[in-house]
Amino acid sequence: MKCVIIANGDLEYTKDIHRVLKDAQLIISADGGARHLRALNILPHIMIGDFDSISPADKLFFKEKQVRILTFSSRKNHTDSELCVSWALENNATDITLLGVTGTRLDHTLANIFLLKKLARLHIPARIINKNNEIHIVTDFIEIKGQPGNFLSIIPVTEKVTGITLKGLEYPLVNATIEMGSSLGVSNSFKEAVASVSIEKGILIVTKSID
Repeated sequence: MKCVIIANGDLEYTKDIHRVLKDAQLIISADGGARHLRALNILPHIMIGDFDSISPADKLFFKEKQVRILTFSSRKNHTDSELCVSWALENNATDITLLGVTGTRLDHTLANIFLLKKLARLHIPARIINKNNEIHIVTDFIEIKGQPGNFLSIIPVTEKVTGITLKGLEYPLVNATIEMGSSLGVSNSFKEAVASVSIEKGILIVTKSID
């Protein structure tokens, strides 16, 4: 089941964002992410969070629409986004897209990116999408659609990543090793409509980016 979790960070309502929401079978609002859904005239299946960032007007709007609201204490051990991911997994989500999870708070952005690691370990396809980026964490293999000229970067988040093979890109690799801190994998670009990244050991952040 395709799930979209939408949070309170930066989000521009592009055609890709509309498509992702249209294809979703489960939509979860993380706290103030309700503002985006109200602007898009979309009712989530559930709202989850401590609701410290939602406006009273937005909360009342969805309450009057009888949207289910699951409230947590503000003194909690997990972010609203992580609570949403856990609820999605408990309710049979098999593919998760996170929207509105990047922005000015770098700590929140990084925490949300590393939520993808948890999902990768569970073999749940997942990604973060914003206007200019599509972000994945890869532990084995991924194929990503793009257009010639789109950027694709690979960034190790373990001490080293081995057995890296890149196809469909301007600069392919075969069975390479990249250590954490190296910029070798930054700003590659699509040569074909589909690029693939495979690794034997380690973890990569893989981003498709458009300037």
